[in-house]
Amino acid sequence: MSETKRLTPDLLVIGAGSGGLVMASGAVQMGASVVLLEGHEMGGDCLNFGCVPSKALIASGKAAYQQAHSEPFGVASVTPKVDYAAAMEHVAHAIATIEPHDSQERFEKLGVTVIREYGEFISDKEVKAGDTIIKPRRIVIATGSSPLVPPIPGLDTVPYDTNETLFDRREKPEHLLIIGGGPIGMEMAQAHVRLGCKVTVIEGAKAMGQDDPELAAVVLDQLRDEGVEIAEDAQASEIGGKAGAIEVKTEDGRSFKGSHLLLAVGRKPNIDRLALDIAGIETTKRGIKTDSGLRTTNRRVYAIGDVAGGLQFTHVASYHANVVIRSILFGIPSKARTTHIPHATYTDPELAQVGLSEAEARRIHGGNLEVFRIDYAGNDRAIAERKTTGFLKVMVVRGRPIGASIVGAQAGEQIGLWALAIANKLKMSQIAGMVAPYPTLGEINKAGAGAYFSPRLFDNPLVKKIVGLVQRWLP
Repeated sequence: MSETKRLTPDLLVIGAGSGGLVMASGAVQMGASVVLLEGHEMGGDCLNFGCVPSKALIASGKAAYQQAHSEPFGVASVTPKVDYAAAMEHVAHAIATIEPHDSQERFEKLGVTVIREYGEFISDKEVKAGDTIIKPRRIVIATGSSPLVPPIPGLDTVPYDTNETLFDRREKPEHLLIIGGGPIGMEMAQAHVRLGCKVTVIEGAKAMGQDDPELAAVVLDQLRDEGVEIAEDAQASEIGGKAGAIEVKTEDGRSFKGSHLLLAVGRKPNIDRLALDIAGIETTKRGIKTDSGLRTTNRRVYAIGDVAGGLQFTHVASYHANVVIRSILFGIPSKARTTHIPHATYTDPELAQVGLSEAEARRIHGGNLEVFRIDYAGNDRAIAERKTTGFLKVMVVRGRPIGASIVGAQAGEQIGLWALAIANKLKMSQIAGMVAPYPTLGEINKAGAGAYFSPRLFDNPLVKKIVGLVQRWLP
């Protein structure tokens, strides 16, 4: 029987996903003693099962699609020869390449004490991990979330994948059934149809229902054109069959048959192992209850990322870590905001949003809202690359952008400018003052600012009168 070890660091971080790693590395490099617990994979969901592998598989699908659609560029289109197992090896390579940055070895070199065990509260001040008891000054819970497995009758009788198992697959699905039409479901639907699979998405409400419907329609039309079957208002009620022959029945009597099943219906917070009640930490249906500074009902403990019950994005977890670091290390009260947080869905075309959507902005600001739209079809780079599907929509109140929506090529990259503007409360005049290189898709953003000023300058009788007077008197 091993002897119990006791540690008393400045900070204990539970969970080595994106938020936990940012928290641990930042704190230790600024002089705090840090213990980091991880009972599963270093790097968390994003590296191993989420962001990185999904984008790598999307890249494989894009390569296949380009081969089959190159004729408009003067290059003969060919039917791509897809090796699904090799595509998944590309996914594994991407993970392995990034892995050292998130590794135990790297963090130990930084000075972090890494314990590869799950943590469990044994009092309001102590956490047990394996044979070690940690009593830190402060604790940050960064345990993330896991795929939600819905209680559909019959699901336990058939094999199925979630994002945690999909990327281990090497055999190409003949017909992939996907339950869930959110970002994960739609990204994987397009990637798989491009890699030669038949794909059916089964969504209980509306596909991409959390996004601006005008933007979502552009993405959904493209997926349907590529062969993805999208069944909406199709609430799964029963699942049957066997490996290779799975059937999903819906409440309205429809039936969908396929060879493989992927569940993409949402996430649940990873809190079951923590014994939060012992520490006096309250929870909600979405996760751990926190205040605006991400502090839990136990004042020694903070929660960040997915487990905090808010926006579930990797970049939010990292942002949360930076907020909490200020509070813990410097005693500076810091609050987490959401108005400047962007998100993107990496379909082709991509869809990205920051700040208020048009519907939200109209509800809040009413007649004070101005909406400006610029189509990709008017952008020279988009024309040159035949990427003219899509548009930018900017919501403006009293000269400041309060939201931006983009659907089109590289939307996830382009939304960064508007995230910067909203985070720093910039004016449209400051964005209009930016000079974008020509020809780039980024000029769409410049044009969006120009659309705000055009009627104020070109349709303004006073401006024309002033210009006329100046021209009359200039030598």
